[in-house]
Amino acid sequence: MVSSATNLTRNGLTDFLVQRISAVILALYTLCVTGFLVMTPDLTHGAWVAWHGSQLMLLFSTLAVLATAAHAWIGMWTIGTDYIREAHVGPRATLLRGLYQVLCVGVLFLYVAWGLQIFWGL
Repeated sequence: MVSSATNLTRNGLTDFLVQRISAVILALYTLCVTGFLVMTPDLTHGAWVAWHGSQLMLLFSTLAVLATAAHAWIGMWTIGTDYIREAHVGPRATLLRGLYQVLCVGVLFLYVAWGLQIFWGL
């Protein structure tokens, strides 16, 4: 059995579940932030910083950043393997797909590092 070393979990069902769970996490995070904005009509910068500085929101924000990265990686990996094939781009498809995946991993790494820097002040 051949398995790809570049997909997240090496299992289609697990990838499907990671996509769905990460989508639920992102939906809950969006509802949480939207709820805070709706419930705080006289929002000040200090209140926003205090709310985001709480341990629970720091952890939830970190989880949201990681969920976004996992969700994006599975989606981008799927796009790469579906559309960067020999039938579409010729004999260099494997090389192009590898470069595409390296670029995706690099961008996602920067995104996660930037998100952690923003939320944790690293």
